[in-house]
Amino acid sequence: MSGHVTEIVVFAILFLIVSGMGFVAARWRRPDNLASLDEWGLGGRKFGSWVTWFLVGGDLYTAYTFVAVPALLYGAGATGFFALPYTIVTYPLVFLVLIRLWSVAHVHGMVTPADFVRARFGSPTLALVIAITGLVATMPYIALQLVGIEAVLKTMGITGDLPLIIAFAILAAYTYQSGLRAPALIAFVKDGLIYLVILVAIIYIPAKLGGWGSIFDAAKAKFDTTPAPGDGYLLNANNQLQYVTLAFGSAMALFLYPHSVTGVLAARNRGVIKRNMSALPAYSLLLGLIALLGYMAIAAGIKPITANGKADANTVVPQLFDKMFPDWFAGVTYAAIGIGALVPAAIMSIAAANLFTRNIYKEYIKRDATDAQEAAVSKIASLVVKIGAVLVILLIDPQFSIDLQLIGGVIILQTLPSVALGLYTRWFHRAGLIAGWAAGMTAGMVMLYNIANPAINHAHFGGSAFPLAKLGLDTKMTVYAGFLALIVNLVVAVAGTLIARAAKVADGPDATRPSEYFADEGDPRVHEIELSGSR
Repeated sequence: MSGHVTEIVVFAILFLIVSGMGFVAARWRRPDNLASLDEWGLGGRKFGSWVTWFLVGGDLYTAYTFVAVPALLYGAGATGFFALPYTIVTYPLVFLVLIRLWSVAHVHGMVTPADFVRARFGSPTLALVIAITGLVATMPYIALQLVGIEAVLKTMGITGDLPLIIAFAILAAYTYQSGLRAPALIAFVKDGLIYLVILVAIIYIPAKLGGWGSIFDAAKAKFDTTPAPGDGYLLNANNQLQYVTLAFGSAMALFLYPHSVTGVLAARNRGVIKRNMSALPAYSLLLGLIALLGYMAIAAGIKPITANGKADANTVVPQLFDKMFPDWFAGVTYAAIGIGALVPAAIMSIAAANLFTRNIYKEYIKRDATDAQEAAVSKIASLVVKIGAVLVILLIDPQFSIDLQLIGGVIILQTLPSVALGLYTRWFHRAGLIAGWAAGMTAGMVMLYNIANPAINHAHFGGSAFPLAKLGLDTKMTVYAGFLALIVNLVVAVAGTLIARAAKVADGPDATRPSEYFADEGDPRVHEIELSGSR
């Protein structure tokens, strides 16, 4: 730690400034009363284009992205670039979905994706399934933000769990007080710091390493000597299908996560969402530059920090910054990563808390809960979620939390038929959707269980690349497990719907109307809708 005093001081100062902003956010655009999910959990649904752009961008491009995407390129090569096309492809896809979701949620006062499913298909059971899926998928995602902070602390020589606990205690306190306004305000600083760091890094580091040609030559030399068929300086016949399906599957899954929906529902009107879906691909340019840090680390001869005989690949980027930059600027980069964890962790905990409050507490425990009671329960639930995330990091091997995130991506994809397709058609029967979800989840878990990763000594849940040879095909190619699981889901959902229709099983009531999918702020239809059918 003695050699990192300047870095620690700079990191601590910026971290405390941002934390102070989190508490001040309670007074930013303050309403008369924060005691409702609309105000605490969605910022009053009044965020304009700039706030929404930083909020959603800060929500999707996290500290884990900052350290894990370069680490993936460092370890596996070109496959790690899947994050770039998937974040480009996703915005046209969600443009079609999120505008409709915003409109119907605006009319009915919906807060979560499960609220929509409850109203659309008239099925509390299906809504509960969607809510639990969202909760399970979000929890490891929050824990992974801690992995990013932990990697920075390790690089600065700070050991022990207390600093991590203090950081999340501060996060919990200002999120409890300010709700979604806190990460919305902090996102401006977080994104500004990350843009600054990356723009400096892509100019300064290559200049010190002899140029981009030397960087790519070093990466090629490393992967030419590795025996693994799935890695490489360029994509090859064994990993191309995995690359395509992982990118496309991830693109479909990204805005199914509850925290992504939360950021969108906080927007003021449909125009804000349209402008954001058009502008957010600018973050993809940043992501491509972030990914290249992995190749820079190879060229710089960076080695991950090893503890108890295990190398922590997530320390590659902090180590690179420590080696290449002066201490004071390295402190700024560490602060960018640390603050980059605070914004998404806050939004994720709020989204998870809203799911519990709306779709479990109000649906099954206290149906007559008032707005103030909902807000109070959601605040407490957000604290519990954060405590759970800290315990995951403290009590479980961090590699396992990364494996959990791979599982999370596969399972959240299984909500696509109910949420995304449900916005366009009600042809699916609720029984068919539940059966499809169960089949997709089962298929996904079976495939993930059968994926080994000798590099990390895992016989099961070693990644998301499912070998097609396990299906009896004579090939070394792999495919994204979530993509296959979604196909199973859709096939079973269609079959289940046809069977339910043939058996004349009644559909649940639809509490939505076609015109509501085009409602905007100030639309008179907002005041004409009977809300009793939806929660």
